[in-house]
Amino acid sequence: MQALMTIQQQDEIRRLIAEAEKIAVVGHQNPDGDAVGAVISIAGWVRDVYGKECAMLLPDAYPDFLQWMPNANFIIRNDKQGAKVTEIMKETDLLFCVDFNDVSRVGEEMKPLLSAFEGKMIHIDHHIGANLNATITLSVENISSTCEIILRMVMEMGDYDKMDKGFYTALFTGMMTDTGNFAYDNAGPDTYYLVSELLRKGVNRTKIHRSVYDNFSEWRLRLVGYVLHEKLVNFPEKKSCYFTITKEEMERFHFKKGDAEGLVNLPLQMHGQRLSISLREDTKKPNTIWVSTRSIDNFPCNKLCEQYFNGGGHLNASGGKLNCSMEEAIKITEKAILEFKF
Repeated sequence: MQALMTIQQQDEIRRLIAEAEKIAVVGHQNPDGDAVGAVISIAGWVRDVYGKECAMLLPDAYPDFLQWMPNANFIIRNDKQGAKVTEIMKETDLLFCVDFNDVSRVGEEMKPLLSAFEGKMIHIDHHIGANLNATITLSVENISSTCEIILRMVMEMGDYDKMDKGFYTALFTGMMTDTGNFAYDNAGPDTYYLVSELLRKGVNRTKIHRSVYDNFSEWRLRLVGYVLHEKLVNFPEKKSCYFTITKEEMERFHFKKGDAEGLVNLPLQMHGQRLSISLREDTKKPNTIWVSTRSIDNFPCNKLCEQYFNGGGHLNASGGKLNCSMEEAIKITEKAILEFKF
């Protein structure tokens, strides 16, 4: 594998950690497996290698199917403990920002805290368009996940064998979830080599897979069936489709955070399908629609999201947000499907 860092960058990271009195790591809003895995692994690395505590911060809740992850119970959420997060951010002199490329990705509540941060910052990410004013930026767009970048970073710095099983498990979970269980094109030869190294460390891939993908409620299964049967709108001539999930439907199916995870991928199982779009109402903010898109082959859903949904992301996995009613969001989505050219 090609090295991600220079010797000078490695030395600078070591120096920043050694000199810091208060260290924290923060992930993005609506955190997924990669964000949670990155936060947990960075904190574990700082603790086990450098003997320093690292506060783990997230803007809001992560999915229920990630509750089992090692040390996840020590994560401090801004939506639940805002005063504590504010205090930590003000006292922190070294902040790791992981799995996001812009301050807006931590949400409206945490954005002012991050924008006002005056300490040293280490930015680790794999999304397009790194836009943080960091002391050190390790952003590599063609790598499967932020957790893969962290794993390679720790290996290059000679710390890989110093870690515990919880560290390896967190990284495997992030890599697995961001590659769609290693099915997406972003999982390359280096990814599989690193997976084999994690397995040698005793990572239980079967248990992790079941904990993530076979750990839903009965109501989640009923929601999936309902959406696919009643809500899916298909455009066969465009090889594209979309579905909607309203607040009322989430209440009806006892929706919990994470119950929509992976749902946008299912329509791509149709023969020849290129694009799937999910529109989901925010349960708390009126006229807020969360957009998730998935595509196959060379269909650039990141460009689609940039053009129509105020978002972006990866070639085959992107998202955005619309500030409008569901009815208007449907009109925008159908316009996007019919008009988008690449």
